[in-house]
Amino acid sequence: MDIERRSLLRAAAAVGAGGMVLGSASAARAARTPGILQPHQGPIAGQHYLPSRPEQVRWGYVPSVTSDPVLRIASGETVTIDTVSHEGILEDQGRDPLAWFGGHGVPAGNVLTDAVAVARDYDRTTRDFDVDGPHVVTGPIHVAGAEPGDVLKVEIRTALPRVPYGVVSSRHGKGALPRLADGAVPAGLTEAEIMPPVATDGRRTEVPTRYGNVSVFTPVRGRGEHLVGALPRPGHGDVEFPLRPFMGMMGVAFADAGTLTDPRLNSIPPTLGGGNIDINLLGPGSTFYLPVFAEGALFYVGDPHLAMGNGEVALTALEGSLRATYRLTVVKKGRRGAPSVAFRYPFAETAGAWVVIGLSDPDGSTGGQGSDLDVAMRRATVNALDFLQRDLGLDRAVAYAYLSAAVDFSVSQVVDRTVGVHATITKAHF
Repeated sequence: MDIERRSLLRAAAAVGAGGMVLGSASAARAARTPGILQPHQGPIAGQHYLPSRPEQVRWGYVPSVTSDPVLRIASGETVTIDTVSHEGILEDQGRDPLAWFGGHGVPAGNVLTDAVAVARDYDRTTRDFDVDGPHVVTGPIHVAGAEPGDVLKVEIRTALPRVPYGVVSSRHGKGALPRLADGAVPAGLTEAEIMPPVATDGRRTEVPTRYGNVSVFTPVRGRGEHLVGALPRPGHGDVEFPLRPFMGMMGVAFADAGTLTDPRLNSIPPTLGGGNIDINLLGPGSTFYLPVFAEGALFYVGDPHLAMGNGEVALTALEGSLRATYRLTVVKKGRRGAPSVAFRYPFAETAGAWVVIGLSDPDGSTGGQGSDLDVAMRRATVNALDFLQRDLGLDRAVAYAYLSAAVDFSVSQVVDRTVGVHATITKAHF
């Protein structure tokens, strides 16, 4: 058992590094045979462990500032969380992962038991596929000492794939090429360019399995010393791409709401508390900083990804359940340990870069929903200027010039109602 665990950890380390070359033959062998991480089984690296049980998770909604925690930890401690992907368990897929994955050749023993349990037993809220978010949200975790005005420093230690497969889904009315709910065609498109095709749109039936949504099952396999996702290319073999696992959703409680299904708690749009931020740089070795709005911070995760391109244009990434380990540390207001911007806005960093975030409408959809990428771009620029001036000592006009000359601004995602842009500032420049 110890040998198997060490092999799995080595393989997972390779995945977390975005497919970097492994250092041993045994690691390469492990990479070719990704396994199944059922609840409580396999490597659990954190001081605490949090599974995803139907009676504790929130399906489609995030915690509020008054939610009861499912786990309490001390600042600086680590926690391993088993997350459940929503893909394969949703209503348009039949809400039966054994049947849905079985239809794609997955043996029953290779379907996660917690995914089966959530799909079968979740009853904390009445599911409404057309209104609720899709995500299975795990948490919240109370971190001792966190108070409004502080920052929660989230260090991502590991992100281990729990299954050797994932799903990429495109749904009508969502994604970069949507048909709008009233049948309208978005500006810049013709009806023939909408994806999935208009003729397959069955939303008027109000039966999710007849909506015509497209879910592409994607096997994960070893390719030499790497793990890759494989998509079919008829007549030419598969299209393969490296896995880069990360959690699409990491956040702290932001809104004050009296019900579990208050629209302000919908899991889809990211907010100032983070949430469905969908930035693919936030894998193992990165750090995410979140301003705190509730006692204990109330940290939660969800939307696990095996890989995602910037933009996430089809609606989802390569979705797949992950086992992730975090170190959660409170940075008190006025103390060092977090970038100045992080005390009011989500902020991230990797080993080689600072990642400055801009969102189009980060207030939780209060007063409507704005999805203007220009707004997100401007906010990312202002936040980057503030960081360069306050934390790195640049004159603001010089910082503006530097951003134009040397910094890439990337579209994080365009599918979460609130859209995102992030700037990547290279640390080596300083």
